[in-house]
Amino acid sequence: MKNKKEAARIKRHKRLRKKIVGSKARPRLAVHRSLANLYVQFVDDINEKTLLSVSTADSKVKEKVKYGGNVKAAQALGETAASLAKSKGISRVVFDRGGYIYHGRIRAFAEAVKKNGLVF
Repeated sequence: MKNKKEAARIKRHKRLRKKIVGSKARPRLAVHRSLANLYVQFVDDINEKTLLSVSTADSKVKEKVKYGGNVKAAQALGETAASLAKSKGISRVVFDRGGYIYHGRIRAFAEAVKKNGLVF
């Protein structure tokens, strides 16, 4: 493992994943955070398919924000992800925070998604 913090996050994520399962009707909204970007996937775990993926590195989000590693970018990603999910017919999701603490960028993203109509 790279470091103790990352190892602890992976351990928390494994513990969370025992309880969280996405389906086609209610996919898992998985979040990954790096220093410079935030990545999101809508996953159907039963059929093992990624239904939709979007990140702050995508052109749709880059138009709104310059840098992808801050709270403002997370909010823009939440708005974009919610609108793309609605266009694909996704309205209810299971939120998988990836072992990250519900704070900062993760919280800003989650609240933006909720505000734009997705139900957790």
